[in-house]
Amino acid sequence: MVELIAEKAKSGIWGLDDILAGGFTREHMFLIEGAPGTGKTTIALQFLMEGARAGEKCLYITLSETERELRHGAASHGWKLDERIEVFELLPPESLLDTEQQQSLLYSSDLELGETTKQIFAAVDRAQPSRVVLDSLSEIRLLAQSSLRYRRQILAIKHYFSNLGATVLLLDDMSSDLADKTIHSVAHGVLQLEELAPAYGAERRRVRVVKYRGIKFRGGYHDVTIATGGLNVFPRLVASEHRTSYARHTLSSGIAELDQLLGGGVETGSSTLILGPAGTGKSLLAIVFLVAAVARGEKAAFFVFDEELGLLYDRMKALGIDLEAMQRSGNLFIEQVDAAELSPGEFAHRVRKRVDENNVKTVLIDSLNGYQAAMPEENSLILHMHELLQYLNRQGAATFMTVAQHGLIGDMKAPVDVTYLADTVILLRYFEAIGSVHRAMSIIKKRTGPHEATIREYRIDNRGLTVGGPLVGFQGVLRGVPTYVGEGKPLLEDELP
Repeated sequence: MVELIAEKAKSGIWGLDDILAGGFTREHMFLIEGAPGTGKTTIALQFLMEGARAGEKCLYITLSETERELRHGAASHGWKLDERIEVFELLPPESLLDTEQQQSLLYSSDLELGETTKQIFAAVDRAQPSRVVLDSLSEIRLLAQSSLRYRRQILAIKHYFSNLGATVLLLDDMSSDLADKTIHSVAHGVLQLEELAPAYGAERRRVRVVKYRGIKFRGGYHDVTIATGGLNVFPRLVASEHRTSYARHTLSSGIAELDQLLGGGVETGSSTLILGPAGTGKSLLAIVFLVAAVARGEKAAFFVFDEELGLLYDRMKALGIDLEAMQRSGNLFIEQVDAAELSPGEFAHRVRKRVDENNVKTVLIDSLNGYQAAMPEENSLILHMHELLQYLNRQGAATFMTVAQHGLIGDMKAPVDVTYLADTVILLRYFEAIGSVHRAMSIIKKRTGPHEATIREYRIDNRGLTVGGPLVGFQGVLRGVPTYVGEGKPLLEDELP
């Protein structure tokens, strides 16, 4: 495997090298195709700059952009193309631009195609590069005017570069003939870039390896972003590739009554889903476990989709929880996530980075409603969450997720059913009793061990979260309007001083 990677020309993009099993096989020709704006030129520039850093001579042959435009584009990313990267701007010969000198017996395209190929070969002979970018094939296809002539021209270019021993990227903006797949059979590998425009939010980009001869590449679509500094590829997370060994043990919430309800607490390497309508305290309940983790000296990560951080900090301080202080200590990482701007692949990468680089063992995603907004369709959320939760479980992390259900009292539905993915499900409910609204908590399932089958009342005030005893005297609490069949004073506020 080491020898295989040594024969690859790295792209300069870590995620792209990952899905290509190390990079582009040297001395071969690759096609990068995609509509304008998908990032082809950015990939090409990063590929050449990586070669320049390794001391290789590089050549960028442009038929569609001027050298000035190319250098301005590189400058927008903070890049400066040094002397190891030569830019050759291929211009049509002056005789072909002069109407008085145009031939009448031959089509001008015949002369232009031959002259274009001649100039390309002359530039390569002069530079003797080990990495070449040809941008773009659309101009050559237009000059060829037929599929047969185009294929012959591409084969001639391929054989020429093969004898030279250069690694070549051919860019194609797919603007001439979308049905023409001539180059696919000729190229050693094909990368396809796509741009999607959601109904709301920023555009989404993705990449797929269509073919790569002799290499077991990472298939499927992978999210792509373009930011100042270059193009980023986020490989699709495959949980089965990340197996680790860890000691499984039970984690306390720091609240004795809550631990009793959970049968002792939650386990490492497991996921917990907290379900309930708005305002029941789902975020607070999950944050209780973050606070307990930090108190144990462990590291935790909090990914906030729905709430502005300033409001969250103030709200938690009023409940006696100083998230900012825990963040300053370096044990709690809090990230605000904009579902309209962040792709699912980038989010999974952020979570994985915290776990791998910062040794995070407790993760909170608040909420899956916001995470779902980043998904193109509901089924994708299930698949993404399955891989992400499996990955976190195999790293020994305790994961907490919240889902806001529709409605307030009575029968409620979640926007997406992920209860079967979670190892533990905590259900929060409102219920009315003696003319006032109360809150109730129950454990619906727990794969990792036994738990109480009772329903407990809980209260949220300036002391934080307080959990009472089982509501043994009520029936119909989960429906929202229970019937009291017991004796005495069972409600939480009567039990506490």
